[in-house]
Amino acid sequence: MTTSRKTSKAGPASIATLVVVLLAVPVSVRWESVVHRPYLDPVGIATVCAGETDRAVVGLRDAFSRDECTALLGASLLKHAQMLEPCIRRPVQRNEAVALLLWSHNVGAGAACRSTLVRLLNEGRPAAEWCAQLSRWDYAAGRRLAGLTARRAEERAICEGRIAL
Repeated sequence: MTTSRKTSKAGPASIATLVVVLLAVPVSVRWESVVHRPYLDPVGIATVCAGETDRAVVGLRDAFSRDECTALLGASLLKHAQMLEPCIRRPVQRNEAVALLLWSHNVGAGAACRSTLVRLLNEGRPAAEWCAQLSRWDYAAGRRLAGLTARRAEERAICEGRIAL
């Protein structure tokens, strides 16, 4: 996700991407909580730590330390940022990039890249129009979940600049 027209590269991730990841961590932890043992989320997806669903990670061990969960979240957010970045063909503001990352980390980069939200963003529509699309993503396994509705409301508020980071 490009947060300006020029980005400096520091290894495989730009500084702008790393800043977005760092800003996303506390918001993600608040919504995901940190659970040190594998569990099933509300729709039956095996999960560990702060929303990690990678099967290879979830099945790696019976319990994870706080530091391991923190490292997993940072690595997972960075991975999602790098998967989402090629899909975003227009510059976005830092708050918009954080909201996009939080959302795509939850729904998956593939779904995010194929979404109407990303299409509208790439068409150059106003941020108010594509940020509003976040509110539509509060279903899991065909059910509207109150937790996702609240989460998307916060992501939208971040995207629209109503919550400062």
